[in-house]
Amino acid sequence: MKRLLIVTLSIGFLLSCGSSRKELPRLGPMTVNGSDTAFYTLPDFEFLDQDSQIVSRESLAGKIYVADFFFTSCPTICPKMTKEMDRAYLRFKGNEQVHFVSHTIDTRHDSIPVLRKYAEKIDVMDARQWHFVWGPRKEIYDMAKAYFQVAYPDSMAPGGFVHSGQFALVDGEGYIRGFYNGTDPQDIDKMMGDIELLLSE
Repeated sequence: MKRLLIVTLSIGFLLSCGSSRKELPRLGPMTVNGSDTAFYTLPDFEFLDQDSQIVSRESLAGKIYVADFFFTSCPTICPKMTKEMDRAYLRFKGNEQVHFVSHTIDTRHDSIPVLRKYAEKIDVMDARQWHFVWGPRKEIYDMAKAYFQVAYPDSMAPGGFVHSGQFALVDGEGYIRGFYNGTDPQDIDKMMGDIELLLSE
């Protein structure tokens, strides 16, 4: 087994050295069974967006998308995250291969109409590309864990919730290909470059 892993890593290294083309990693735990390696993929999910349309792993199959977790009344990092997500959305607006999925963690307050008003407030009138999604609380929190994100209620936290400010980049096969600081413009510039890289694959 050890010899097999060394050989596999060596081949991967040689391939990367033999090509100037960058390739994004597949992130998350790997399962090695003999000569087979299975990369981590996101579990199935199904939520409703601001237009009450179903957003699921199936509906996003074959699409590149960026996922984050927020809530509409967030007084701290969410406005910065939304600003950076909006920059990426505008960059790829009209490209049906690129989507954005923002999951609310305040499932009691952020109903579908509230998410719709929030989308309108930031001038996202077309839900076909940027989905503000709602789902049962447990399912949303389980999904945050699937993205390796922190999200939980905390009465001592500003706004009543603690959550990560990361964006996750997912490819058309459900592999996570990158994590980015959603409040850092330079990191989001890198994310947009990585989206272009995935589009060229």
